[in-house]
Amino acid sequence: MSRIAPLEPPYAPEIQDQFDRIMRGAPPLTLFRVMAGNARAWEKFRAGSLLDRGPLSLREREIVIDRTCALTGCEYEWGVHVATFADAAHLTTEQVRATVLGGADASCWSESERALIGAVDALHHRARLTDAEFAALSAHYDDARIFEIILLCGFYRTVSYLANGLDLPLEEKAARFPKASSERIQ
Repeated sequence: MSRIAPLEPPYAPEIQDQFDRIMRGAPPLTLFRVMAGNARAWEKFRAGSLLDRGPLSLREREIVIDRTCALTGCEYEWGVHVATFADAAHLTTEQVRATVLGGADASCWSESERALIGAVDALHHRARLTDAEFAALSAHYDDARIFEIILLCGFYRTVSYLANGLDLPLEEKAARFPKASSERIQ
C-alpha cells in the first residue's frame, strides 16, 4: 500500500475528467490517484506539461523515460512505461533489458540512441553534460529536442522520487525489472 492513500472512486467530476484525458479511458494509475489527493501537487504535476508527445519520437521519448526510471531504481514507472509503450515505440526485448542492465554503448542501440542514452546517464550521474556529450547529442538532435530530453530527464526523476518515496505498489499489468540473467521481460 502506498504511504499516502490514493483517491478511491467515485472521483470528483473534474478529477474524473482529468483522469480520462490522461488515461484515455483506462483506470487511473495509483500514482495519479495519490497525486490527485493533494490539489497543489496534482496541479504542479500536470502543469509540467510533459505528459504530451512533444518534439521527440515516441521511441526517443520512451528511451529517455525508461532509462531515467531505471537509473533511479523506479520499477513502478519503468514498468508502466514498458508495458504501455514499448511495443508502440518498437523497442525490442533486448533494448528494454538494456535500459536497465546495459550501457549507453550497448550494441542494440543506433548511434543517435547511444548519444541519447549517454546524455541521460550524464544528467543522472552529474547533472550536466560535458562539451563532448553535448556535441554528440547535437549531432543527432536539434535544440527543441535537446530541451525536451533534459526536461524529460528531470520530470521523470521527479516522478521516480514520488513513486519510490511513496512506496507505490507496482501496477498489476506493469513490466518488472529484468534480472541480470537471461530472463525474458514480460
